[in-house]
Amino acid sequence: MNNQNKRKIEENTEDSKQFGKLIFFIVLSVFVLIIFRFFYVGIFHRADGVNLRQKVEQLYAKRTEIRAKRGTIYDANDQVIAEDTTTYSVYVVLSKEARTFDGKPAYLKASEKDKAAKILSENLGASYSKIKKILSPKDPDVYQVELGSAGKNISLETKKRIQAAHITGIDFTPSEARLYPNGTFASHLIGLAENENGKLLGIMGIEKNYNSELAGQNGVKSEQTDIEGTKLPWTKAVARPVKNGDNVYTTLDGHLQNYLGTLMTKADEAYHPRNMDAVLMNAKTGEIIAATQRPTFNAQTRVGLNNSWTNTLTESTYEPGSCMKIFSMAAAINSGIYNPNATFESGEYNIDGAYVYDWDRNWGPITYRQAFIRSSNVGMAHLEQQMGAKRWLRYLKSFGFLKAVNGPGLGTEASGAIGYKYPIDQANTAYGQSIDVTVMQMMQGFSMLANNGEMVQPRLIKKIVNPNTGKTVYRSKRKVVGHPVTASTVKQVLGMMQDVITDPNGTGQAYKINGYNVGVKTGTAQIANSNGGGYLTGDMNYIFSVAGVAPLNDPKYVLYITMQQPQTFGNEGAATKALATVFNPMMKQALQDDSSNGSNQNNKVPNVKELSIATAKQELEKTGANVIVCGNGVKINQQSVAAGQTIMKGSKVILVTNGAKTIPDMTGWSRNDVSNLANMLGIKVHFDGTGFVKSQSVSPNTVVTKNQQVNIALQ
Repeated sequence: MNNQNKRKIEENTEDSKQFGKLIFFIVLSVFVLIIFRFFYVGIFHRADGVNLRQKVEQLYAKRTEIRAKRGTIYDANDQVIAEDTTTYSVYVVLSKEARTFDGKPAYLKASEKDKAAKILSENLGASYSKIKKILSPKDPDVYQVELGSAGKNISLETKKRIQAAHITGIDFTPSEARLYPNGTFASHLIGLAENENGKLLGIMGIEKNYNSELAGQNGVKSEQTDIEGTKLPWTKAVARPVKNGDNVYTTLDGHLQNYLGTLMTKADEAYHPRNMDAVLMNAKTGEIIAATQRPTFNAQTRVGLNNSWTNTLTESTYEPGSCMKIFSMAAAINSGIYNPNATFESGEYNIDGAYVYDWDRNWGPITYRQAFIRSSNVGMAHLEQQMGAKRWLRYLKSFGFLKAVNGPGLGTEASGAIGYKYPIDQANTAYGQSIDVTVMQMMQGFSMLANNGEMVQPRLIKKIVNPNTGKTVYRSKRKVVGHPVTASTVKQVLGMMQDVITDPNGTGQAYKINGYNVGVKTGTAQIANSNGGGYLTGDMNYIFSVAGVAPLNDPKYVLYITMQQPQTFGNEGAATKALATVFNPMMKQALQDDSSNGSNQNNKVPNVKELSIATAKQELEKTGANVIVCGNGVKINQQSVAAGQTIMKGSKVILVTNGAKTIPDMTGWSRNDVSNLANMLGIKVHFDGTGFVKSQSVSPNTVVTKNQQVNIALQ
């Protein structure tokens, strides 16, 4: 028994030894693995596929993103149109649980709600009752409230005024925004940039079309720090420099743009048209000096934006009406089929059973020159038929119609369309029906009038400058896009455009501007019925327009205005007079500004009546005037330009003395100049031809007799 127990004890002891050895080797193996793991991690800095060095660096890395400044948009005089700013949104904390770190209330107290509503309504332009209602929600557990659109995108100045009231609970959230200091200023062309996900993004106009240039590139700065944020001395900072967005300089003249906007707003309020467009262009270079449309919107406040998304200057097409006769007459002259003295029977014209009608059917036989002056559709249809459909279509395309202009800064454009299947459609296009155009296509075509038949591309961008280097990265240039007609053709067309104002039968007499030689063409276009075939009816269902150039002796400016479906003509009583309320002061201002910029002389005409001839001439020549004296007297009785008016350098000022009146040499004079002289001298004038004076039937310095008549040949 004892031996048996002894044997069991020995067996158990042996098992314990074996188990102990097993445990020892397991522990040793684990220890070896740990040591191996330790050395592996220490040498390779990796564990479970993770780069531990990189993780540690990330843990103690400080990465800062440096926001790029969006480029600024300027006018032609380097005045800001759009620039970066910070705006704020207002919110009001109502929960009594809101406290500061030191336990003070950080909510709007009930006793201050009236005061808060008053301060907020005064500064945000919202009603007191509306804000008071927002500050008193039905749910008592509401933590905070916002104030709707009135409380968004407010300026720093507004924020400071609200803060000055020292009302707890009113707080602000800052955000990156775009500032448009001029409000309504070529809004559709300049466009908008809005904050989307913390980044400004252009959504229309130049802001959208040049978004990549304006946006720039954010910078980044990365460095290694310890747990307290101090830079580790043995590490290097890694940085990517910020690249601010490029600055865009437009061709818009801020002074003229604001003036055009003011005139258009007055017209919009007076006549209530469905749409109005106006563009002033330096036709020699293609630079858009001023352009606007109505309805429009305020880029800063967004007022009007919901009703005015389309840029009608480039994206909308329309039938232009009789302003198209500038092109059809130019084509007829250039193709050799125009005879100014040839006559036709006006009123109506049958083309394969379809009729073309004049707005006045009682003229009887008239000349083709009178067809342009009186704006005869029948006359233009005859000229188109004589040219032939194929040749006229080639001219239309050479004038730039049926394709986008693609001028720098113009953005999205429509191409236009034409109905040209039947002879009546082809004839209709000669007076601006059955063809759809854009405003900018018309402006491009009109540019030939200032360049001896050479056509230049309209452009809105002057240059783009990198603010980081100061270098100009892009500069637009005058671009010739065609030469559809000759200089001789243009001269004849300009003469007829002058006649539209000065001829007794002209449709543009309302556009006469004293002291300046201006030529125009008026237009009245029918509007296609969107609900079916044909055109709308009614006295106001038209697009009324005027296209004008000045000064006629060396055209520089083209001004084009359209007005669609006005509700009234107000006190003016007619479309031409209504459009003249915009055209005349705008063109005059452009010419006056041009004269002032081109000379340091005072161009305001003095009163020279009763002065001696020598003194009067001396005073007028200080203004740069071309002085013409008519008469054998010693003192001045009349002057063609009233005292106080501003004239361009080189403009004619006719003086009539107190003695016998004489007829001057009128070679090279415009029809308008001759008409002014005739009124001053009391003589009758008969004009033959168009353009400028080639010859006169009475010799220069001849004394005027009673019932004197002078025959003037124009060319």
